[in-house]
Amino acid sequence: MFSDTHFHFEHTTIRDNKEHLINGTEILEQMAERKCFFGLDIGTEANDLLLRQQCIDNAISQMKNTFMADRVRNFIYFSAGIWPSISDIYNRKERMEILKEQIEKAGSSDNDTLHRKIIAIGECGLDHHWNPSGVDGRCESDFDQETYDGERELFEMQLEYGKELNLPVIIHSRDAFEDTLDCIKNVGYNNGIIHCYSYGLEEAKKFLDLGWYISFSGSVTYTKKKKMPEMEELLRYIPEDRILLETDSPYLAPVPLRGTLNTPVNVSHTYEFIAKIRGTSAQDLSALVDTNIVKLFNLTV
Repeated sequence: MFSDTHFHFEHTTIRDNKEHLINGTEILEQMAERKCFFGLDIGTEANDLLLRQQCIDNAISQMKNTFMADRVRNFIYFSAGIWPSISDIYNRKERMEILKEQIEKAGSSDNDTLHRKIIAIGECGLDHHWNPSGVDGRCESDFDQETYDGERELFEMQLEYGKELNLPVIIHSRDAFEDTLDCIKNVGYNNGIIHCYSYGLEEAKKFLDLGWYISFSGSVTYTKKKKMPEMEELLRYIPEDRILLETDSPYLAPVPLRGTLNTPVNVSHTYEFIAKIRGTSAQDLSALVDTNIVKLFNLTV
């Protein structure tokens, strides 16, 4: 119950300086206890896949209940992709080669205690949200025409790679709707997720018409009162067979936990919020999302 289609486990549990934030084993245990059907650990860097798998391996190894440990191994999956940082944009060809090497190594691993063969490319995409003091440190001044073009090329490279592997692509698109749509149409591959959806109803219709799934995070629970009618209309409009939910942890903790470190366990709050608006139960919405997950990722259950 309460699958999470997008989280960053290592970011949630360990800082860059290796300082531990929360107990990852406890998080996995809680997910297992709730009988989580599916959890997708998301890549953001060309060389992070094997490290992320090892991080989850380490957390599982600390679990005393072997039954629960096996349950975690059964519901954890991985994607691999390159988020458009300035460095990765400038070195995109080199980074793509590293990404492909990581995916090949993971898929050929003799250790089959996790689903090591990746099931999606991403997250990748375009980000034109200018917030120098934010986590991403985006500055408009960094984006001259060469950088814009390079960002689009890095995104299209990954769309092409997803097409080559016949895998869904997980798209990050922030303040870049028209360019995102243009890149998708350039490649002609419509298979995947618009993650942490942040646009309106008309934009959603265009993605849906092409065949994309729409995933909502805890950010929907932040909607201001005057904007709530528009959000409710959007959440009701998304077809049953195209809706997904996520945490994007450690970011975007839903109300009533806003401002705290987010974890996949907190996705239940988002299910409850959206289910109420759609006129259903959180349990029924969870079952619906799980059905969509099986179809999108071509899982054997």
